[in-house]
Amino acid sequence: MASTYPHSDRIGYCIIVALLPFACAENDSPAITPTDTNHSVAAHDEANYQDLSLSDSVLYDKVLGSLVGSAIGDAMGAPTEMWTQGDITDEYGHVDSLDLVLREPSPEGPWNYNLPPGAGTDDTRWKSLMVEFMVEEHAQRAPNGPLLPGAGRFSKFINGRYSASVDDLKATEGLDPEPLEDAMRRLTWLQEWAKVTRAYAARDLDGYRNALSRFYGGEMSCAGMLFSPVLGAAFPGRPEKAYRAAYDLALFDLGYARDIAGLTAALTSAAFTPGAGPGTFVDVMREVDPEGFFRSRLIGRIAYQQFRQARSIVRTARRLTQEEVRAMKFRMPDTYPYDSLTYGRMLKAYELLDRAKQDVPFHAGEIHLINLTALLFSGYEFGPAMEFVINYGRDNDTVAAVTGAILGALHGYGGLPVDQREMVVRVNREVLDIDLEARAADLTAAILARRNQVE
Repeated sequence: MASTYPHSDRIGYCIIVALLPFACAENDSPAITPTDTNHSVAAHDEANYQDLSLSDSVLYDKVLGSLVGSAIGDAMGAPTEMWTQGDITDEYGHVDSLDLVLREPSPEGPWNYNLPPGAGTDDTRWKSLMVEFMVEEHAQRAPNGPLLPGAGRFSKFINGRYSASVDDLKATEGLDPEPLEDAMRRLTWLQEWAKVTRAYAARDLDGYRNALSRFYGGEMSCAGMLFSPVLGAAFPGRPEKAYRAAYDLALFDLGYARDIAGLTAALTSAAFTPGAGPGTFVDVMREVDPEGFFRSRLIGRIAYQQFRQARSIVRTARRLTQEEVRAMKFRMPDTYPYDSLTYGRMLKAYELLDRAKQDVPFHAGEIHLINLTALLFSGYEFGPAMEFVINYGRDNDTVAAVTGAILGALHGYGGLPVDQREMVVRVNREVLDIDLEARAADLTAAILARRNQVE
């Protein structure tokens, strides 16, 4: 039967079974892979695939919704990334739309000056890159071959992209600074990552351990969260499989950041379930734990404790009465579209988040806590959730990219704000050379190809 979504011509020849990040030969997986003997997704799991009863068009709409929802969040946060809530209010009032990205380029940020509304940062680049990896993963995998962990192949993929950026820098001609600066930004973006993956691909245990300990200064960064929503979309409605895939590829995460990367994929996956609602996401936080973090001695599962903390923050904020809000004596921004009670409750939630903030804004635990708080505070509505995240500040583009990926999958592309979704798709394609519709078509083709093979 013919597909009913855009780029259906791509689906016909794009036989890309990219659902599982696994290699096609044993020598592709380094001996140091921490998951080789613990929880690789075995071939029999594929035989247990359950059809979600999503039509091809609905599946594509949700995949595209996840990618574009994430890109909207990234673009909304790009102008004020790392700002404080007070600075955002002073400069913009209340942010509820896309704006010019008037900031200096950086390897992890925008790659050019004064980008138009709809442009983003490395958050969108990483999700695009992860889709490319999965396409390449299938292309190099032998038909019906063994499903082995793909961390080794993922490392080689990152190494190859980093090597290409080095070659591009070397090939830059002339002495004009702008082309050299542009090539250097693209190289530096993957520099820290390649330090880790080079050692991993070489099966150098000590080298990998040392590079991981120094990754972005040894901070417990949100590295895996940058790409794990794509793995959630690749396993629609199968949150435990999505968790395992993301956990396997979270080579850059320290401590419970790796559990958070897995949960981020699982939450995105759960958003594809027909009829998904608040209880669906609570079940993921409570029940999806393949690595047994709940059994961690003395500490337990920190990621779940943060869910409880987010729930407490929202409940405390919602208990504020109109009289208590009046006593706060704040001034609402002129552009704020809701009532004073809602604004006061939002400020209360921000206050409680401030008490829990980490030393650096890109700490995985902080990103996770803000994401969960935004989901709960907004009632899982896309626009209010984006506004909550963006106006709080800190690493708001990364949080909004994660929140947007989950809610984009939940509501689908058709449920996203029309002006924002169209602008983000156009700017990414025409300015940033990222075709989100084509990426969504590739990923959808992978899901359908896997389903057809099983059936």
